[in-house]
Amino acid sequence: MSAGALVLSGCASSPQSAFTPMSSGLSPRGKVISDAPVLRVVDGDTIHVLVEGRDTTVRLLGIDTPETVKPNSPVECFGPEASAFTTSILDGQRVTLEFDDSQDRLDRYGRTLAFVWVPVPTGGLDLVNRDLVAGGYAYQRQYGPRPVSWQPELMAAQQQARDSKAGLWGACGS
Repeated sequence: MSAGALVLSGCASSPQSAFTPMSSGLSPRGKVISDAPVLRVVDGDTIHVLVEGRDTTVRLLGIDTPETVKPNSPVECFGPEASAFTTSILDGQRVTLEFDDSQDRLDRYGRTLAFVWVPVPTGGLDLVNRDLVAGGYAYQRQYGPRPVSWQPELMAAQQQARDSKAGLWGACGS
């Protein structure tokens, strides 16, 4: 059995098929770029967005999803589901990118670091980074010495997902 098959064993859950963003009462607090079209989803925590006419790779800030496309790495448990969930939320959407002044604008790979917000049908915006954690598709993650501005909300969402064994918390023995 390959390493990839070992990692994927026990991951039978599928992403929600009809996710509808709901207003959580949150709104961006930092600098934003609004109405940016999503060009494509790379995986659960990385997307391409058109910013000022340029294809910009955006890494969702404050979270980490299981790997699916990392070179020389196996596909991790719940990675395909996380990618599918992110695609279901963001494919064909126009998003708002929020930047966090406590963090660098780019990561070590040159990707733009941002919180990603989608419009809610009833008005307002929904924080995708939090949705991924709340659904058990991502872990809250702090890179570097300073927490992100939305860390308390991400940590609370992770605790709730863990307690209810949502997503990867139930499927991967995390």
